[in-house]
Amino acid sequence: MGEASAEEFVVVQEPVERNGSLREKRFLDFLKASPPREWLQKLSRSSRSLRRMRVPFTRKIDWPALLNYVKRWLRNPLNIALLIWVMAVCISFLFMGMISIGLMNGVIKESSRRKEWVEACNQIMNALFTIMCVYQYPKLLHHLILAVRWKSDDATALRMVYSKKGQARPRERLHIALVIGLLHMTCVAQFTLCGLFWAYDRSSRPDLLVNACLAVGILAPIAAAVYTLYGPLSRKIESGLERETTETEMETGCSRKDKRVIITRPEWVGGLLDCSDDLTVGYLSFFCTFCVFGWNMERLGFGNMYVHILTFIFLVLTPLWVFSVTGLHIDDHGVKEAVGVIGVLLCFLGLLYGAFWRIQMRKKFKLPGNFFFWGYPNIADALQWLFCWSCALAQEVRTGNFYDVEEGRFYGKNQLFFDGETEEGEERPALQPLSHEGAVKPLAPPPMHTMVKASQESRQNEIS
Repeated sequence: MGEASAEEFVVVQEPVERNGSLREKRFLDFLKASPPREWLQKLSRSSRSLRRMRVPFTRKIDWPALLNYVKRWLRNPLNIALLIWVMAVCISFLFMGMISIGLMNGVIKESSRRKEWVEACNQIMNALFTIMCVYQYPKLLHHLILAVRWKSDDATALRMVYSKKGQARPRERLHIALVIGLLHMTCVAQFTLCGLFWAYDRSSRPDLLVNACLAVGILAPIAAAVYTLYGPLSRKIESGLERETTETEMETGCSRKDKRVIITRPEWVGGLLDCSDDLTVGYLSFFCTFCVFGWNMERLGFGNMYVHILTFIFLVLTPLWVFSVTGLHIDDHGVKEAVGVIGVLLCFLGLLYGAFWRIQMRKKFKLPGNFFFWGYPNIADALQWLFCWSCALAQEVRTGNFYDVEEGRFYGKNQLFFDGETEEGEERPALQPLSHEGAVKPLAPPPMHTMVKASQESRQNEIS
């Protein structure tokens, strides 16, 4: 996978050195901790052989650091959605297991009713896993296209996802294609299993094909994860190849000298309800929400447009379709209605996908947040998308139109400065808003040191 972030590590007490260097400690390293000496001494009273054991307690859990890690992890809305999904799967699996081993016989006395409940749990878990695969499939399909095309930018994008530290490795195309193929096998197996659950009832369903799909759906992602974490994509590369890759990246990054002004404190263009500032953007944001959203995300540097469009469509429409069909295969009337209500609710909550990327846009470009809701701007972004998605999207598009977006930064639109004057020798004006954005105040001129630096660079280019 890509480079590990700082959140994947937990501070441990008394770092242990080996051969003069600190060992890398990951979040789950506490599972390797040896038992304390007091515990061994208690056991040694009943066994002489244990008296000779001297296993030092090398590390212990840092509970405050672990708690902080959990808090940071829960701040990500996608992690919260994943946690809710895992809880729903665990509850369904636990309830089905209790019925299968007879713990619910006293509550559900009829055998036919117990079989109906088992089938309902199977259908619900099938729907949950199908939805998860549908959500991930646009991204996997895009990765497959990149692996087949394999241009320079395609290889770089795939390295950041599947290769450790995003570094180039020998025969990396083959290794990455293998991981992508295993993940595609997982999705295809789940889609096949979903078709079997919908096409057959529990008495006529082919068990052999169902078990084969389950085996592929379980083993394929495990194999992909193990191959990514411990295979050729995670091994240490030779210093020569690493140096060559670094030099190439440096040449690419330094190939152009941008003399434009970086906007360090941008503002939202217009308020949330100021859709009249640009009626075209307002109408398109309402009637073509998915397409405008995907186009705006790619322009801002948040990924491929088509991946965003398909993912957003699936998030909004798939729950209603999957849970409605699942409810038709559940005999219990109460459970059938509950499954249908959950599908409608998940369709509405699919708009949070846009809220998530609005949060990323605000943080990346340092846009001001709305602290009206108990001081949490993330909540404000979520509510804006849930109850006025077209207005929120129109505001994001207007803001993107007002600035030039390159390399994750906002630049002043078409402004080059030399010694306080423009290239034509005229007096330097402030960055004025567009004609249909008259409500926005003109941005302040850039600081003097920025203009001096741009002037020096231009003189050096003229001399050279």
